[in-house]
Amino acid sequence: MGAQGQGHTNGKLKIGMYWASSCGGCDISLLEIGPRILDLIKVADVVFWPCVADFKYRDAAGYPDGYMDVCFYNGGVRSTEQEEVARLLRRKSKTLIAYGACAVGGGIPALANLKSRAEIYDVVYHQNPSTDNRGGVVPEPLHEVPQGELELPEFYPAVLRLKDVVPVDYEIPGCPPQADRVWESIQAVVSGAVPPRNAAVRVGCTEKSVCDECPREKRLVKIKAFRRHHQFRPEPGWCLLEQGILCMGPATRSGCGALCLKADMACEGCYGPPPNAEDQGTCMVGALGALLDVSTEDRAREMVAEIADPTGTFYRFSLSSSFMKLGK
Repeated sequence: MGAQGQGHTNGKLKIGMYWASSCGGCDISLLEIGPRILDLIKVADVVFWPCVADFKYRDAAGYPDGYMDVCFYNGGVRSTEQEEVARLLRRKSKTLIAYGACAVGGGIPALANLKSRAEIYDVVYHQNPSTDNRGGVVPEPLHEVPQGELELPEFYPAVLRLKDVVPVDYEIPGCPPQADRVWESIQAVVSGAVPPRNAAVRVGCTEKSVCDECPREKRLVKIKAFRRHHQFRPEPGWCLLEQGILCMGPATRSGCGALCLKADMACEGCYGPPPNAEDQGTCMVGALGALLDVSTEDRAREMVAEIADPTGTFYRFSLSSSFMKLGK
């Protein structure tokens, strides 16, 4: 992997990474490129990565605009702080990458978009059995203390995607993105093979669906009933969806190598909708419509009722990019 220099005096790329509304797994996944990280450090310097080193916002603010060659932003945008940092890193980065399912489509945090801010506060600060909050205190944007005024970031009514806030160059889906796809994306940046600026090109994935990558046998039979893993032992090597386990493979873009299915677990959809399918949930509903073994409307309703948490299943990782998306 050869360094291009990008005009820096030491001939190295300048890279950064930031963790917003997410679990933190994306920060770890960048290290899963394994021994290839030695190749990376030969050609790149980390200039902003608060998760692994003592970087401050003021460090990034002090860089000239466009100083970082590439910045990986993982997590959705749920607060004013995360939006401010997104805007800052957009200015300081030549290439800004929405890294992981949360930055690309909202991810699991975006399932909270189904509830209002008041409902979320009530559960977290009042109804949670592990919380001792006898005074009923909830976070306030501004609070006076003897030492002065304290300010907390505003909690937005909904989780936003990164590209809802700033222009994005690349999107790398996955929860987290798989190491091989991450490495391919890094090589593209190093070689200069980047897309047109702000094109939001999705990389680290393919143009097919997970079903196309899945090695399990498709017998082309109809689904007679929906079942869950704790209810029976699926037949090895046979398509899980045809056995009644709700697998998101038909409505999920490939690129992960069908890892979950190879481990006898259904696809949960973390790579988002396949090409030309804007809404992952509607795509899955359309796929199921052709697969259910039903002859009457009543039986169709019965089968649909067997699906546990349809919204959380069909939009587990993509609610912020769905037709049900909520604005801030």
